[in-house]
Amino acid sequence: MKSLSLSKPHIVIIVGIPGAGKSYFADYFSDTFNAPLISLDKISKKLFGHRTFNEKEKSILARISGHFIDELLKTKQTIVLDGLSETRTDRQAIAKKAHQEGYETLLVWVQTESAAAKNRVVKAAKGQAPIMTTEQFDSALKRFSPPHTLEKAVVISGKHTHASQLKIVLGRLVTSRAELPISTVVPQRTNAHQKILIR
Repeated sequence: MKSLSLSKPHIVIIVGIPGAGKSYFADYFSDTFNAPLISLDKISKKLFGHRTFNEKEKSILARISGHFIDELLKTKQTIVLDGLSETRTDRQAIAKKAHQEGYETLLVWVQTESAAAKNRVVKAAKGQAPIMTTEQFDSALKRFSPPHTLEKAVVISGKHTHASQLKIVLGRLVTSRAELPISTVVPQRTNAHQKILIR
């Protein structure tokens, strides 16, 4: 298993409309680098079985996820967050908290055409109920505020392979490292248990 060592820990915030492929990428990134993942969908399934997307449920999920974020910030490890980031206000609140704890934020915007995304979530998979209704999807789509240019999001396509998506995200992390003074750039180590070091 690779590990991601950064000079500053990051909160990698995955954003996009429902059905874009956020959860798949969040799982892939988290598994690849052994990074803790806070997933609203996973917490919801454990608590409620199936999401209703009502206000009471959202409030409970926000409180629980907020608690997990607070606790994981103490570890100074890079964290992956899938959820709680539909609006710019949500993302600013997370970024503010992260910066207070010495974290950097990396916004990863998973883009997929809304028709394809809608098809993924409102149609039932084999032996399963649909993830959300058409009305719930439309409401979530209205609520979602795309990242502003000032948020400097890394944009990946939901149509591409996870490996391609990961390469783009790592490219941003490497670019950030290249902007540091030369004395702070540490060469990558390679061995049987490859560690990706980004300082």
